Amino acid sequence: MGIDTLSVGEIQQQLQELDQSRADLEQALAQRRKQTKSELVQEVRDLIQERGFEVDEIAPFINPRRKRSISTKTGSQRKYTTYVDPDNSKNTYVRGVIPGWMKQKMQEQGYDPGSKEDRDTFKTNHLHVVNG
Repeated sequence: MGIDTLSVGEIQQQLQELDQSRADLEQALAQRRKQTKSELVQEVRDLIQERGFEVDEIAPFINPRRKRSISTKTGSQRKYTTYVDPDNSKNTYVRGVIPGWMKQKMQEQGYDPGSKEDRDTFKTNHLHVVNG
């Protein structure tokens, strides 16, 4: 039976069956992946123990976290200068990407936001320092 001989209802029914088959396959795939992950985790645990280690000893090497700076380890936190817009105290800038309000104010004052020298001059002359 060819597709061109099917009625609209028959085509819709076949599409529904395909959708159901796809949903069933996706569910089976998800279950299989979950089972495979569990098996892999157990294999890795067994291998670690066979080699005479504890899982907690090896786990940090599998997915190492970003190392903290030395100053953070000793308890002192880095402090960055916070700049505040004198016209609107909700507008603050600490570091990183220049916020839109600051770019706009710089351009209005004739500064180039892309120039480090202009940014530094603008911060010094047009913004208030809160801490730093």
